Amino acid sequence: MEENFTLTTFYESWKAYQEHIKESLAPLPVEQLALRAAPDLRSIGENAAHIIGCRAGWFIYVLGEEDAEVKACASWDEPGAPARTADELVQGLDHTWRLMAGCLDRWSPADMRQTFTDEWDGEKVELPRAWVVWHVMEHDLHHGGELSLTLGMHGLQANFPG
Repeated sequence: MEENFTLTTFYESWKAYQEHIKESLAPLPVEQLALRAAPDLRSIGENAAHIIGCRAGWFIYVLGEEDAEVKACASWDEPGAPARTADELVQGLDHTWRLMAGCLDRWSPADMRQTFTDEWDGEKVELPRAWVVWHVMEHDLHHGGELSLTLGMHGLQANFPG
């Protein structure tokens, strides 16, 4: 029982973190979504699209989940993808979160140990579902930090705790 409490706490905190990202993005016009910390780094909008694309890619293409709305978001962070509005980014975060939360509610401890084949640097690797979930979470945290930094350095409200 304690394990479930711990996991629930992590997942609820992850959801709260996402809400902070959404609150920070929602009021931004296209010009502000294009702001960068440095010329060679992703813009605010590109970072948000990267979070969304990562979630969609791992859950749809690696874990084999099916969701048409989320699958449509999987290419948002590919080179040459069109820039997204704040409303689209917020919707993409919501769509991917609903899929992920549904999976996390449904998956058992045995499901979390199931492995999936992926390819890294031309080599096949077996990844447990739990590792994929962790990777997506830490990816959100990493790029959410970039969003917060970029917003702050341009004098924009970063609604992140801490």
